[in-house]
Amino acid sequence: MKRREFITLFGGAAAAWPITGHAQQPDQMPRIGCLLAFSDRDLEGNANVAAFREELAKFGWIDGRSVRIEYRWTGGDPARAKDYAAELVALKSDVILANGTLSLVAARKQTGTIPIVFAVVGDPVGQGFVTSLSHPGGNITGFTAFEFSTSAKWLELLKEIAPQAKHIAIIFNAEAAPYAKHMVQSIAEIAPPLEAQLVVSSTRDAVEIEHAIAGVAGSNGGLIVIPDNFTVANRGVIISLAARYRLPAVYAFRYYAVDGGLLSYGHEFTDVFRRSASYVDRILRGGKPADMPVQQPTKYELVINLKTAKALGIEVPAQLLARADEVIE
Repeated sequence: MKRREFITLFGGAAAAWPITGHAQQPDQMPRIGCLLAFSDRDLEGNANVAAFREELAKFGWIDGRSVRIEYRWTGGDPARAKDYAAELVALKSDVILANGTLSLVAARKQTGTIPIVFAVVGDPVGQGFVTSLSHPGGNITGFTAFEFSTSAKWLELLKEIAPQAKHIAIIFNAEAAPYAKHMVQSIAEIAPPLEAQLVVSSTRDAVEIEHAIAGVAGSNGGLIVIPDNFTVANRGVIISLAARYRLPAVYAFRYYAVDGGLLSYGHEFTDVFRRSASYVDRILRGGKPADMPVQQPTKYELVINLKTAKALGIEVPAQLLARADEVIE
């Protein structure tokens, strides 16, 4: 090893010593409670947790050595979210990472004092979680999921990849996505010039999902899935039904396309979890959520599943393929 490399390595290690030089006793470690929207077997959920944990380690917080991380996987179930939020509060977590609106609602009902960092929440101001984006106030701050105007882009992309689509189903879960009305409004504003008729459905189970999708099935049907804890947890059902009824569908996150969805456009999900680690770090070092502005997405990505397009008989326009950040073949 060169002398300069040794000095750099030594200096970097020394900077981390106050936290990671010696493993702390379990009862002395700060505790992070993670209330997650996914199921514990969800590959995307585990990838996001890994990114969060990896970023925390860069700040010196290593699970089992300098911090204890408790994971609770809700699978989009409100009752489970409520029970798990109570558990994390009872464990005296020093900070709670709440992934998704249901998780944040559950955590907020359990505590008004433990700092909460939310990741991927639709409308934190409108739902009263924070006073404003710049000055959240209270014990809550975090990272929003999207800007409402982005939802109009989903209809534009759907019409670009499937110009014949005229009857468009929009599905979501009203309890998990109270912000859906704003997104539907953004889509509705551009629907007339695009000759699109919207069929809006709040769904509560697989039967209602199929009913909504079957209702627009045919040569001029299409589907837009508004992201929420429920639709994320049921994405396998939604994607398989879109394939069965041969509907071109647009989704908000990359992992929908990876799992077989036709096209996705939205923020880079893993990036939000990485950025959340910086706020958790600041709180563990004494920072106050009220002083940390809520941040909006900074990276958006367009992903096209070419295999699914071929199965649907869709020839993706060359200009759309050229704009894609990723093409799955």
